[in-house]
Amino acid sequence: MSFSSPSPAGSAPIVERIKNILLKPVETWDAIDVEPSDVGSIFRGYVVPLAAIPVVAGVIHGLVFGSGGFGLVVRLNPISVLIQGAVSYALGLLMISVMAMIIDGLAPNFGGQSNRVQAFKVAAYSATASWVAGAFNAVPILGALSILGSLYSLYLLYLGLPKLMKAPAERALGYTAVTILVAIVFTIIIGVALGTVGAVFGGAAGLGGGMFHHEAQVTGTMHLPGGVSVDMDKLNAAAKQAEVASEQMKSAQEGKPGAIKAVTPETLKGLMPDSLSGYSRTELSAESQAVNGMSNSHVQGVYTKGDNRISLEVSDLAALGALAAMGGVRISKETATGYEKAGKVDGRMTTESFDRQSKHGKYSVIVADRFMVLAEGDRVSMDDLKGAVSSIGFGRLEGLAKAG
Repeated sequence: MSFSSPSPAGSAPIVERIKNILLKPVETWDAIDVEPSDVGSIFRGYVVPLAAIPVVAGVIHGLVFGSGGFGLVVRLNPISVLIQGAVSYALGLLMISVMAMIIDGLAPNFGGQSNRVQAFKVAAYSATASWVAGAFNAVPILGALSILGSLYSLYLLYLGLPKLMKAPAERALGYTAVTILVAIVFTIIIGVALGTVGAVFGGAAGLGGGMFHHEAQVTGTMHLPGGVSVDMDKLNAAAKQAEVASEQMKSAQEGKPGAIKAVTPETLKGLMPDSLSGYSRTELSAESQAVNGMSNSHVQGVYTKGDNRISLEVSDLAALGALAAMGGVRISKETATGYEKAGKVDGRMTTESFDRQSKHGKYSVIVADRFMVLAEGDRVSMDDLKGAVSSIGFGRLEGLAKAG
């Protein structure tokens, strides 16, 4: 079996394109820039087959290993797993189109040129690493490797944006950061409003006509299906914050003095309490990573009280933290058995979700636009989770941020 060319003329076969964009990204973006193509052929010949990789891996994972945590495994029936895979696949294809719209709409804001086909090229080919690494999701022990693919895709995006959209090289990081920021917003929107994908996409298209046209800005609040609202004033401010973050990312990549570097895992381990209220710590692990000059570190502790368990995690996102702390999105969603919330609380991005039936919940806070503190538990209360997060001590994290 062989794959056809992803574009009608002059393009390399799909396997060769994958290899080149991963191993020789600069030269490959040069070739992609000038090759004749159209949205339809890229979509059919490249996006459709590659976007299926993480979906197939996820289906295999669901059928063979099930899902769950803390030793609890939930096995869905095969039909449910396949339906979830189909929905995930459709949303993945949709996000490439949304991403292309964002890239095209933002181009004039960063000195670039709007071009629908070029924007679609950037969206499609920069996602390659994420799709290919998605194969690791098939096996639980390898799933974390897919994160590296996502990070490398961000690097591919950073290289491709100025080349194909004709933006000045010195504005590439800002362009990349704001593109990611806006994409995060729509990822949240689409994820929450699964049952109203059409309405969400319509809202996205309408937004593209205003916010993304030259220097215009949209103000006020945009309300979307699924209990999601987007404060456009806060989003505009967050976009400016993302440009500042992009300069921090650039300093980290170039190894400049003063660049934000993640604290050591040992430092984070020192923040973890030996016990929580009524819970004893049974596990403690820490790790760090560095990709293209940007670092992060992570620590996780598991606390138990009988059958009740809480996982408490602290992650230092370093230069990428400002993106994770972006404002503008508020979520308030009620279900038959629980709820989901997201928004700024005391100036910090905070999310929480809880299912009253299963007693499973999550609570997270971004501290100092850098550190993510997350508690997740089974057979717990939301007060337990909030107490676990508070036990870290936000003041200590803010002190680390100022020191670093």
